[in-house]
Amino acid sequence: MLAAGGAAAEAPRARLASCPVADCLLVSGRRASADAQVFINDHPVAVEGGRRWRVRLPLDTLRAWSPSRARTLSVTTADRGGDGATTTQLADLPIGLLGRRIDLAMLTVRVH
Repeated sequence: MLAAGGAAAEAPRARLASCPVADCLLVSGRRASADAQVFINDHPVAVEGGRRWRVRLPLDTLRAWSPSRARTLSVTTADRGGDGATTTQLADLPIGLLGRRIDLAMLTVRVH
C-alpha cells in the first residue's frame, strides 16, 4: 500500500494482549494526522494516541466483525480535513486466532 506522496506506508500490526476482563487484540498503526478516524473491518473505533495510534479489541468483538477463519483484518484511516483521503491496509492476525474449534470424540495415534 502506498501512502500520499508515494512513500510506502507502515503496515498496521495486530497481536494478542491481556486486558482486564478477557484477552484482546492490540491493533496499532500510523495515520496521516492525529484527527483521522480509524476503522477496523469497516467499524469506527476510538483509538489512543496521535499519529501513532493503538486500540484494544475484545476477541468477541473481533469475531463478530470478522469472517470465520479470517487471517487478516482491514484497517482504514479517513482524514477528516483537507481532501478527506482514505487509506486501507491489512493487518495479519495471529495464526489460528479465528480458526474453528473442533471437538474430537476420539483420536487414534499409530506408531510405526
